Amino acid sequence: MSKEKKALAAAAGASDSGTGTRVPANAPAAKVTFTRRFPRFTLDVRLQVKMFQAGEFRSCWGRSTEMGQDGIGATLTGSLEPGEIVTLEIPLPLTTYPIKVRAIVRYRQGLRYGFEFLTLNDGQRDTILRVCEYLASRV
Repeated sequence: MSKEKKALAAAAGASDSGTGTRVPANAPAAKVTFTRRFPRFTLDVRLQVKMFQAGEFRSCWGRSTEMGQDGIGATLTGSLEPGEIVTLEIPLPLTTYPIKVRAIVRYRQGLRYGFEFLTLNDGQRDTILRVCEYLASRV
């Protein structure tokens, strides 16, 4: 619906929801719920974030808060913006060495960040799945 049509609908005291159903202008807004593709599990480990900013490679440290098969949440000492691509080094339970994955910053709330894993190979995907199953069994 165009801005002009929305303005006209609002002026008339009703708006069109896009389904042909008229909703009174004073009706409460529908609550939007967000459903994750995979569940998250509490994980508290120290991780390192490497990024390319201002023409140079930089890194910062942080602590994870939660992890799922498709991403991880963390509190960091550095500053990132949503959309930045980074490399995460995460020491996971059940692994001998930290796993290195590429990720994109999906959100930032103060010092808290949400990362979505990118381009996982089969070994990384299997490791993350095993760790998530292990974390789920501890709940």
